[in-house]
Amino acid sequence: MYRFLLTPRWWGINLFVVLAIPFCVFMGTWQLGRFEDRVETHEEAEERPDPGTRSPAPLDELLPVSTETSGRPAVAKGTYADQFLVPGRKLEDRDGFYVLDLLRTGSGKALPVVRGWLAGSPGSTEVPAAPAGEVTVTGDLQASEDSGTTGVDLSGGLPEGQLGMISAASLVNLVPYDVYDAWVTLPDAGGAGGDGLEPVPAAAAQGSGLDLKAFQNLGYTGEWFVFGGFVLFMWFRLVRREAEAARDIELGLAADAD
Repeated sequence: MYRFLLTPRWWGINLFVVLAIPFCVFMGTWQLGRFEDRVETHEEAEERPDPGTRSPAPLDELLPVSTETSGRPAVAKGTYADQFLVPGRKLEDRDGFYVLDLLRTGSGKALPVVRGWLAGSPGSTEVPAAPAGEVTVTGDLQASEDSGTTGVDLSGGLPEGQLGMISAASLVNLVPYDVYDAWVTLPDAGGAGGDGLEPVPAAAAQGSGLDLKAFQNLGYTGEWFVFGGFVLFMWFRLVRREAEAARDIELGLAADAD
């Protein structure tokens, strides 16, 4: 009754099932591993002390920015140069913008420094000037922003002096010097000489929390396992239907071809 399983057509079906099920199991296990890695990273981040409470360290010692160094107080010395305003940034559900100044360090590279946040919009709010002369800043280290960062403006066409995304890639075409692939936010904006500026809290490092992406990995895990089970279920259904048809033919119960 099951000799049909050895026909060329069923060889193709069987081969597909033999390959599809292990592939689904592999992909589901891989997605589950991604979720478990995010959970482990989150637990490690919870166990570590608050980065902002740790002792300040020289900027170069904390680079490149990682989940461990993100939020750490970084110390840099230099002179403020170009200034940019970063529109469309909220602080406690209030609309406003960041005031970002580039600190030219002794190495020649510049460190983007968010001196603080101002309510309103660029051009309609007076922006305090950055301190003159050589200064030493201590700010919470942050990784460069990307397209997934909240508040980033990727539309382009911003007026001169405004910046949509805080990143070395965005700044390299706007200034004639190299820029660190990181930035800092000053925890005490007023103390930095910026009257009216409010400090911008440091954000948690990407991938250190149980965000939506983590639960997407868990959802994909279920989808792959369900798909693998569906393939096996359909294979049994087809085998059963074919076996019943073969039995009916042997018993003379099959409908006439006419």
